[in-house]
Amino acid sequence: MRKQTFKFSKSATDIFFDLSITKLKEIVDVKKVIFITDENIFTQHQKKFKGFNTIVLKPGEAFKLQSTIDSIILQLLEFEADRSSILVGVGGGVVTDITGYAASIYLRGIQFGFIPTSLLAMVDASIGGKNGINVELYKNIIGVTKQPSFILYDISFLHTLPESEWQNGFAEIIKHACIKDATMFKLLQANSLKYYQSKKKELITLIERNAKIKLKVVQADEFEKAERKLLNFGHTLGHALENQYELSHGQAISIGMNYASEISEQLLGFKQNDAVNSLLHRYGLPTNVSYNKRKVFEILKMDKKKAASEINYILLEKIGKAIMLPIPLADLENLL
Repeated sequence: MRKQTFKFSKSATDIFFDLSITKLKEIVDVKKVIFITDENIFTQHQKKFKGFNTIVLKPGEAFKLQSTIDSIILQLLEFEADRSSILVGVGGGVVTDITGYAASIYLRGIQFGFIPTSLLAMVDASIGGKNGINVELYKNIIGVTKQPSFILYDISFLHTLPESEWQNGFAEIIKHACIKDATMFKLLQANSLKYYQSKKKELITLIERNAKIKLKVVQADEFEKAERKLLNFGHTLGHALENQYELSHGQAISIGMNYASEISEQLLGFKQNDAVNSLLHRYGLPTNVSYNKRKVFEILKMDKKKAASEINYILLEKIGKAIMLPIPLADLENLL
C-alpha cells in the first residue's frame, strides 16, 4: 500500500493512489465509518457498502443544499454518531463537498475522508479542503475550509462512468495544464479520451500528476490568499453559467476557459487561444453557449473573487503560466 502524506497548516491528508475500497480497514477503524454516497453510486456498487451504515443522497448539484445537510444530521443522530465517528464520502464532487461540510459542523467537527468515484472528483473536487453547499443559484456560497484526513483512489469506480463524466474530469485536467503544466498540455494534445480510458497505467499516472498539482498549490496557499486563486481559471463565468443553464461542471468550466483565453488574448496578447479551444474540443467539451448576458452577469457579480467594483479574473500569459488580473466590472461586462 503506497501512502503519501501532504501537510497543511493545521492538519495532514494521507493520499492512497490506486487502492481498493476493500482496503479501507487498513486506513481507519471501519466500525466507526459512516458512508455518504448518492443513489447512482449506491445502486451500481451495493456490495461495496454491505455491512456499513450508509446515508444515500439524491444525486446531482440540485441537492447540494442546506436541506440535504439537515437530512444528513438527522440520520447521523439516528446512527448515534459521536465524535469518534468517521464520515466517508463515496462519490463525485457534490458528495465530497457535502460530506466534508456535514462532518465539519456535526458536533462541531468530526473526522472525514473521501473515496472519489468520478474523474473530476479525483483530480479536483475532493482535493483542497473546500467543503460547502449552494444557495439558490449561488455556488459554494456557504462552506468551510477543512482538509480530509485521507483520500483513497479506487480506479474501479471509473468503469461505470458515462462518457460525459469522463469529459467533465478532463475539463479540470486541461485547466491544470493551462495554468501550471505546459508539458502536460502537449501530452494531452498527443493523446485522447479513448487512449486514457483504455490505458490504466497512463490514466493512474495522469490522475496522480493532476492531484499533486492541486495539492501543492493548496499546501502553498490553503486559504486562497494568492496562488490558489489561479485554480479558478474558467470558473468565474463558468459558475455563473452552470446552474442557470443546466450545464455540467465540466461543460461550464470549459466554456469559461475558452472565454478566459479570448480575454487573455485581448488584454495580455495571449497567442495560444486556438490551441486551448482545439484541446477542449478534442476531449468532447463545448466552448461556447448562448446566454442571457444580464442574468449571468448578476450572478457573476456575486462571485467570491469579487473585490469592491472589480473581479480578480484568472488569465493566461502563455500555456502553463496564469496570472490574476483585476478587471473592473464595467469593463468585464463589455468583454463578455
